[in-house]
Amino acid sequence: MKKIALITGATSGIGKAAAERLAKEGYNLIITGRRQRELDELQTSLQTQYGVDIWALCFDVRRYEDVVDNLGSLPERWKDVDVLINNAGLAVGLNPIHTGVVDDWERMIDTNIKGLLYVTRTIVPRMVERRSGHIVNLGSIAGKEAYLNGNVYCATKHAVDALSKGMRLDLLPYGIKVTQICPGAVETEFSVIRFKGDKNRADQVYSGFAPLAAEDIADVIAFAVTAPDHVNIQDMLIMPKAQASGTIFHKE
Repeated sequence: MKKIALITGATSGIGKAAAERLAKEGYNLIITGRRQRELDELQTSLQTQYGVDIWALCFDVRRYEDVVDNLGSLPERWKDVDVLINNAGLAVGLNPIHTGVVDDWERMIDTNIKGLLYVTRTIVPRMVERRSGHIVNLGSIAGKEAYLNGNVYCATKHAVDALSKGMRLDLLPYGIKVTQICPGAVETEFSVIRFKGDKNRADQVYSGFAPLAAEDIADVIAFAVTAPDHVNIQDMLIMPKAQASGTIFHKE
């Protein structure tokens, strides 16, 4: 029987690349996101290319009622999720704390922390019952160190770091693995969203060096979830060769 992986934020970037990578590994997938057209296109593509089953759900992880309505009432054949990939997340704005935009803060806190918690709380009880499962949380270099004007985003990713450690402790007696994947600079929609659609500003973030690609992180996720049962890849920090910390790069 094929394993089932649930990926949040699967319509672009790392989430989409992870869906493609795990479909290639033969996983049946539950993919979630806020853009119906992109979900439909990904569902069709993966089913056609890899012959796996895909269950697509369009909702916002920030809304607890929507999480429960969609993930708490999965059809019977989809209920036993083997791998949960908490990928949905974003950065919005790059302001010092005293000029921060409250709406930006709330979007990041509600998505990066509360959304991760809502999905985990809904899915993991069945893993506990089965005494089997694997949770992969997408963290960041921003969860390992703070950087100038990153204040609230860094705080949310530090929370993911702490939650991943706490999950590992809480779920240890039930045979559930917990992995945190922490990328450095990955060229996706991340900076376009952070700069609210300013593509020129976003492009400057990745100029002068070779950033990571979403597929690089998808490969790391696949490595972690396909490791032998007795192996738990607990915490991984993945950086481009040209990046040594959150803010130190070697650019040509």
